[in-house]
Formats: sequence, C-alpha cells, structure tokens
Amino acid sequence: MDPAELKGRKIGRVLTKMGVVTREQVHQALGIQKGRTQKVKLGEIMIELEMCTQLDIDKALAGQAGMEYVDISDIELDEETIASIPADNAKAYQCVPIEYNPKSRSLKVAIKSPDNFQAVDDLRLLMGAKVEAVIASPDAIDALLEKHFAKSESMEDVMGALASDENLKNIGGTSDQSIDLDAVLDAADDNQVIKLLNMVLLQAIRDRASDIHFEPFEHEFKMRYRIDGVLYEMVPPPKHLGAAITSRVKVMANLDIAERRLPQDGRIELTVGGNPVDLRVAVLPTIYGESVVMRVLDRGNVELSLDRVGFRPDDYDTFQGLIAKPNGIVIVTGPTGSGKTTTLYAALSELNDIKTKVLTAEDPVEYDIDGLCQVQVNSEVGLTFASALRSFLRQDPDVILVGEIRDLETAQIAIQASLTGHLVLTTLHTNDAPSSIIRLVDLGIEPFLLTATIEGIVAQRLVRTLDPKTKEAYTPTQQELMELSLRPEDVQGREFYRPSSAKSVGGGYKGRMALFEILSLDDELRELIVQNASTSVLRNLARKKGMRSLRESGMLAIYEGQTTIDEVVRETLAEE
Repeated sequence: MDPAELKGRKIGRVLTKMGVVTREQVHQALGIQKGRTQKVKLGEIMIELEMCTQLDIDKALAGQAGMEYVDISDIELDEETIASIPADNAKAYQCVPIEYNPKSRSLKVAIKSPDNFQAVDDLRLLMGAKVEAVIASPDAIDALLEKHFAKSESMEDVMGALASDENLKNIGGTSDQSIDLDAVLDAADDNQVIKLLNMVLLQAIRDRASDIHFEPFEHEFKMRYRIDGVLYEMVPPPKHLGAAITSRVKVMANLDIAERRLPQDGRIELTVGGNPVDLRVAVLPTIYGESVVMRVLDRGNVELSLDRVGFRPDDYDTFQGLIAKPNGIVIVTGPTGSGKTTTLYAALSELNDIKTKVLTAEDPVEYDIDGLCQVQVNSEVGLTFASALRSFLRQDPDVILVGEIRDLETAQIAIQASLTGHLVLTTLHTNDAPSSIIRLVDLGIEPFLLTATIEGIVAQRLVRTLDPKTKEAYTPTQQELMELSLRPEDVQGREFYRPSSAKSVGGGYKGRMALFEILSLDDELRELIVQNASTSVLRNLARKKGMRSLRESGMLAIYEGQTTIDEVVRETLAEE
C-alpha cells in the first residue's frame, strides 16, 4: 500500500487499511486500553491479544510516518553501495545504504525508526546526495552494519564491546533493589566504560553542548545533548550499560555509588584542549534507575565582557549607567537557561578592579573569577542566601551579587544592603521586567522600599541565531506575520531569513543571542509603584518612556537577519 495513504492516520486506522485487523478489533483494543490504569500503547495491547505481530506494528508505524517498510534480511549489497556512506556515519546514524545511483547521486537508506529523521537530514548535507529513507528491522540493519562496515575506534565500537561483556549485564536494577557494590565498582572502573564516557564528554564539549543527559527507561537507556537550548538524541547504548555509565559518572564526581535512593549533586573538573571545563553533576533516582544530567560549564568559552553579551548600543549605555551607580539594586530576570548568570558575570567583570570589593553568594558557583570573593550557598549547613548576605555586610563590600532572591528574608537583606550604600546585583524568575515589581510585592516587600532601592530591571531571553553560511531569504506567510501582530504593509521592503532546506546538524542555527528589555526607574514610575499600580500600567508607562520590549528586541534581530520569526515567537510574549 502507498505510504502516502497511511501518513498521519491513527495506528488503529492504519492497521485496518493494511487489512491486518478489523474495526471491531480496534474498538475492542481501545476499550481495553481505556480500562487500564497504566498507560499502554494500542499496538502493545493488539499484540497481547494476538490480533497482530510486532512486524505488523513496525510496518504500521512506518506507514503512519509516510515511509515504506522494507525487508532487508536477505539483501546483497554491492561494493559501490557499501562505499556510498563512510563506516563511521553508517554506525553513528544506525542506517545502511540499500540502493545507490552514482549518476543521479540518489541514495536509499534503511533506518530503524521514523523518529531518526535527523540521520536523513545530516546525510543529505554530508553526502551531497538525494537521500530517501525506508524503515527496516533493527536486527537486520544491525546485521548489515556488522557485516559490511569496517571497524574503526568509535563510540559505537566501544558500545558493541560493552554489549557483549557478560560482567556488565547483571549490575542494573532499580533504586529499591539491592546491588553488588563490588560489581558496580568493577563496572565503573572498566576500561571500555571509561573510554565510552570520555568519548561522550569530549563529543559534547566539541559540539558546544550545555547539558548531557543520561536517562534510564524501561526498555532503553537514552543519551541526549542540549545544544543552543535544543535537545538532540545520540545513538543510545544498550540498556544494561546504564548502571555502569551512571556509576562511572558518580565515581568521577566523588558521589556515593551505594546511595541510589536519594538525589545527589557533584562536580567534575576537566581540561579539554587547554580549556578548563567544569561539569555540574545532578543524579536523580527514577523508577528505572538513576537519571544523570551534567551541565557543561566551559570556563574558557564564557563571554565575560559586557560589550560581547549582545546589548544594542542604547541598551549597553543604559545598563552601564545602572551598574555605575554607587548603591541600589539591579535585577536581571528571566527563566532558567536565559543567560542571566552570564550577564551578571559580565557586569561584575566590568566592576572588578583593585578599588572595588566584590562579594558573591551563588548556588552553585558557576565560574571562578579572579578578584571576586565567591561563596557557595549550602542550605544543608545553614548557609542560605540570606545568612550569606547578612555576613557580607560585615565584610566591607562595595558590590554584592546575590544569585537569586527566593524569599522575603533574602529580599529584605538585599534592600538593607542597598540602603546602607552597596550596589546589589541579583536575579528573579519573572516573565518580563515590569512584573518583577509585583513579584517582590507578593513576597512581602513594601512598595516604598522598592522605589527607594531598585534602580533598574533587565529581562532577557536567548534565541538561536541563524548560521550565516546556510540561511536563506524568504517571504513569510500572513500567518507568521500575524504571530508578530504585523501586517504585510508593515514589513514592506524588509528581508526575512530562515534555515536553508539543506539543514546542518544544528538545524540551520549556530549559537545564540540575547534579547533584552531594560526598565530603568524614574520618579514617575516610582510614584506608580507606591500607588500599587498594576503590571500593565507600569509596562505602558515604561514603553512610553522608551523601554524596548523583548518582542521588539526580537523583531529588530529578525529584521537584521540574525534570527527567525519562529525563535522570537517561541521565546517572547505577545504585546498587550
């Protein structure tokens, strides 16, 4: 059957159109699915009821994605087809070439899952060929990879060696099962496990990943990287290696490998290519084992100069004016991962000279900077933001950085510090700059204290920037313009860009830039705050006084060809 007829349909409908099951059987399976307390896929129920086989489900899933399912168990590949993809690429993307036409530069590859579309996009770019993908049995693909693609020392080879290691197969288990500690220690010290983890870490750092995720599930162990704010899945190792990889990470981070019921946090320090790299490790017990996330802090790569953070010239002058004040509070606000820490460190590097005493309270200390007295908050021993801040006032500081205002006590001491002649830099979690005022009032701060201390609030977001080598000009649709509240006549003569169809590994994006919204308080705004004015009233007055909103900053970046409409719409709120 033509896959186009099945594309996008529900799995039951696909199986019915394929003639595998009847409508009555689909309704029967749906009824059983609704009656289950735990979520179970419809295909699994049908297999359980012997209505169809796993092969039927695989074919249906391929059809659902609009792809053809091919039996390649008996296929014979010629030398030209085998040579059409480098061995490392075939193994990395878990695909095999099954047809190749050198004249038309067309290549047909078999992949294991319709979800593996990244392989097709990457191969198109790498091979410079028209690539068509079909779905085939994972076992058949594995057999062809094993048979035809010569071995080279790569991550997949190491995984293969580990998969056949009998000693590693019995050390898994969930968080409530007992384990053999000696076996776990041996697994963590296994040369191949060490080699695999080192490969993963080096690859992540090379690809500028900000986070590495190791996630245990019922039937697999996933590895994912976050690059420019977007998660990408790597070729997963065999499930039973999860415990060995997790244990190795815990050993490197000096964590307790016997403790698998409680979350743990640690740190790994590496030097890669001459650059110091810190890895913040967070271990979380889940029902299928321990989930590990490693935050990559490349201290040699961080932009700690204020003129390189991404401020526009007028925003740069405004922010410079805020941090040059002798006292007061400057707040940087935004969600987790919006670059607040980088902006604050850039501000501190500007203020960090021999005449200025700078103290910071952070959770955690992300970058070690010469000239700053940095304190790691540790609530377990009573060293909270509030207690650290209280002690700071006896240390004769000029500038204080408080990692985050989380509660009334911290906010009160920050206000006290600014009233006694200190400049306080801090962060909050709010959607935009004006709503930070209401957030602090909600915490219990009196409005008159806010007007006496707050000098300015900077809201920021990060959007991915287009790769200048691959971006292409295009005309946006009316719907895209409507998302930005624009009409076609508003954008007459302007150029818009998007990632080209031949996407790179990063999806046509490379790096990120910050969008800023800076609210600088004056007497009129302070008067409104004392009167308990709403966020929208504050926002409207600030806009009249020249505050550029996050959405407007994003639109300027779009007009300059730095980013796309999709990125700005995703990261900023619509104007009221």
